[in-house]
Amino acid sequence: MKKSLIKQFKEAVSDLGSVKNSTLGKAILALSTSDQRHRANVKFIQATSADQAWAEVTKELAPLPQNIWVRIDVIDGVQRRPLADLQQDLKVMTRMNFWRRGVSFDTDFKTALLEMEINGHEFFHPGENHQVGKNQSDSWMDFEQITDYLAKRSGNTPQDLADSKYIWSFNTFGIFSDGEQIWPLSSLEDGTTGIRQLANPKQEIKTYLTAGEDYLARQIGDDGKFIYGYFPAMQRVLSNYNSVRHFSSIYALLEAIAFTGKHDEKLAKRALEWGIDNLTVSKDGALFAIEHPKQGSPEIKLGAQAMLILALCKYQEVTQDAQFQDLAVQAFRGVVAFRQPTGRFNHVLNPDLTVKDSFRIIYYEGEIAFALIRLFELTNDDEIRQQAQQTLDFMVANEYGKYHDHWIAYATNEALQAFPENRDYMVMGLQNAYSNLQFIEEQVSPHPTRLELLNAAVRLIDVIQQTGNDGLLEKYDVQHLREVWQKRAEHELAVGAFEPEIAMFFYRPAKFVGGFYTRNDHFRTRIDDCEHFLSGLINYYNYKY
Repeated sequence: MKKSLIKQFKEAVSDLGSVKNSTLGKAILALSTSDQRHRANVKFIQATSADQAWAEVTKELAPLPQNIWVRIDVIDGVQRRPLADLQQDLKVMTRMNFWRRGVSFDTDFKTALLEMEINGHEFFHPGENHQVGKNQSDSWMDFEQITDYLAKRSGNTPQDLADSKYIWSFNTFGIFSDGEQIWPLSSLEDGTTGIRQLANPKQEIKTYLTAGEDYLARQIGDDGKFIYGYFPAMQRVLSNYNSVRHFSSIYALLEAIAFTGKHDEKLAKRALEWGIDNLTVSKDGALFAIEHPKQGSPEIKLGAQAMLILALCKYQEVTQDAQFQDLAVQAFRGVVAFRQPTGRFNHVLNPDLTVKDSFRIIYYEGEIAFALIRLFELTNDDEIRQQAQQTLDFMVANEYGKYHDHWIAYATNEALQAFPENRDYMVMGLQNAYSNLQFIEEQVSPHPTRLELLNAAVRLIDVIQQTGNDGLLEKYDVQHLREVWQKRAEHELAVGAFEPEIAMFFYRPAKFVGGFYTRNDHFRTRIDDCEHFLSGLINYYNYKY
């Protein structure tokens, strides 16, 4: 590696703060490097002066290639704590992998671990009874696994870590470089710890969306079926499958193809044809999306029916190829089988079209309303328009605006394209957007569907103003919603994208760049995680920029 680049690293770190820690009386740096094919090699460097520390960094980096991933963390904000206290904190932590500080088991930092070493290897495991999003994580420290890792990292087996009376927790500040650009890493405890600070959000969102399209495209096999997902922290491939997520991922891929123009539409067509062949069934001239779960009997879900229609419509919109329009209309005929005489939908049917579950999840009405409006816009069929309006009217009558759901946001926003004078839909859309705005603004963890909701809400407000219905907005803070919208978009990218400075701590790092993860579920990256992030960020970028 060129000395000039190493000098730039030194200057970039120095701009963030002093390398020498005044409390410790020495400089401690963690140098992490990855060739993009293997997990990061982490080396803690200690010296009595900053110059000595940087001399050691130079020695380590000099023989490495220019384009290697390099992350340099400076140890800062050290605090001694009883090990028992940390163990108790982990036990009551509500979400796994949300310990965001480094830990050392000795005062000399010979057994120090960066936050992402801990989380990338999942050294802190959730308890056996933990259910993601439902109860506390009951996390515990895997001393055996940590000991094995430290022994391999340093060549020396550490003392019995479980017998340690104290640990030393620490924060870091530092930089990351891919060999071409240097990013300062955040040291804020707002969910962005150790993640690049966006220098140019517009460009960086666009760049990552291209990587995101590449990632989702790589998940499609030669037969058109997706690799469903991974648990990168556990080095596991997910074996489940889901018809809703198959068709919704095709929809997002088509959005990405239209956005970048990079991938051939034939890729989406291959996935669509596999879904039609393997995830649908025809009955009496109607087409149904069908689920074949690993356990239990097959089922026909309203949400999958909606996503089938949306994917078929999106393909025609992007490609101008109408070959699947008849199938979309057949899928519309299937919607009638879900509807009760009252206008309410049954959510899940058995293969013989008897009712399995009258209610499954609140998303389904918004999904099917959105799908029906999109299909009406494509076909101009009056029967489809009537069914869409009946669904929307049912949602208004049953106060669906209180559910702050992104599909309701999509549906109400799209409804104003077909029914531009309907103030009831405007009112429902506004309530849906504002009923949970403070929570959305303050949420630390990524939640891409919230960005999708805000995208639709901003568009909805603009339509309301353009159509002279400003009176509906008098009790709402329009400017604040737009501020939250931008803040949320940039935060979603920061805390949900597998940027290299995060991916480098997992197996086969380059494999995950372009993906999006759910930190509190073993850093899960599943096709629906990717489709929600892609849809949210693409629609944000298109409308804002």
